Amino acid sequence: MDDIFTKSKSISLPRRILAGHDVLNQLPDVCSEFELKSPATIVTGHTTFSLAGNEIVDYLTDGGYDTHIAEVGEATIENVKKVENIVTETKSRFLVGLGGGSKIDISKMASTELRIPYISIPTSASHDGIASPRASIRGKESPVSIQAKVPLSIIVDTKIIIKAPFRLLASGCADVISNKAALLDWKLAQRLRGEEFSTSAATLSDFAAEAILNNSTAIRPNLEESIWTAIKPIIVSGLSMAIADSSRPTSGAEHMFSHMLDMIAPKMALHGEQCGLGTIVMMYLHGGDWMRIRDCLNSIGAPVTARHLGIPDETIIEALMNAHKVRQDRYTILGDRGLTAAAAERLARITGVIGE
Repeated sequence: MDDIFTKSKSISLPRRILAGHDVLNQLPDVCSEFELKSPATIVTGHTTFSLAGNEIVDYLTDGGYDTHIAEVGEATIENVKKVENIVTETKSRFLVGLGGGSKIDISKMASTELRIPYISIPTSASHDGIASPRASIRGKESPVSIQAKVPLSIIVDTKIIIKAPFRLLASGCADVISNKAALLDWKLAQRLRGEEFSTSAATLSDFAAEAILNNSTAIRPNLEESIWTAIKPIIVSGLSMAIADSSRPTSGAEHMFSHMLDMIAPKMALHGEQCGLGTIVMMYLHGGDWMRIRDCLNSIGAPVTARHLGIPDETIIEALMNAHKVRQDRYTILGDRGLTAAAAERLARITGVIGE
């Protein structure tokens, strides 16, 4: 007798994505379209509020929405609780996350915990979390990202993001490029461990990475068109995680390397920068075109060496040796035992990551 088919899947995706010059003024229309009710709490920081906060307050006020401000710092469980308390006190019906990765992640988690919608309005594009259902919150049980809600809507105004340091955009591009190594890890886990593999999620992830790689020479500082070129792949990369209901399409050994750096050398570089560097070495291990990765990262202006990253060579080696410990439930090219010190140093030297 044939087995009875019982497989099912639920996919949550953003319902409206707006990107381009001066699209922020469409915020009230988005709120009206989805019948969001007043009041709203804007989750932001002091600096990020100065970029577009007053505009958002004015647009929402003109649209008939009362607003409250939750000014927060880093993405910690304490700041998530702070937002939740403000929402409870003000009886806010939805959130607007305005800022970089930390403000968006806080909005995601608060939205998830409170079961209310949120709108993502990034002021920079330093990683692919703009559209993803993953949040990195310090103080939670895991050092890596955790499951959260996708935004109801994403509004990416290139006029705002161009004001952010170009380094942040280069980091976001590097984060998306790292999908190439993550996908090889995922396919390896499918072959060796029988892990479930989503072709649709993998296709989106690879499309995003190739879009950045193929346009790396067009991504330059002080060009709003560069934001336009990069933002679609950055958003699509996040959507691939929503399709897979996992970070697997965009996170493999290169992200584990980055997370290990966060633990042993915190705040020395940006997440995407670290992932880009990790991708160079992991692509070498996979027998992939690591030189193409390195050259495109270099063209964009992302770090390709430990010196450019501002991290000592010995710290890079230590992170490579211990990266496999970050997520032992996620099989990668590093295997179960990781790299020896000699292998890690050799790998880093061959790829030019250390030893300048």
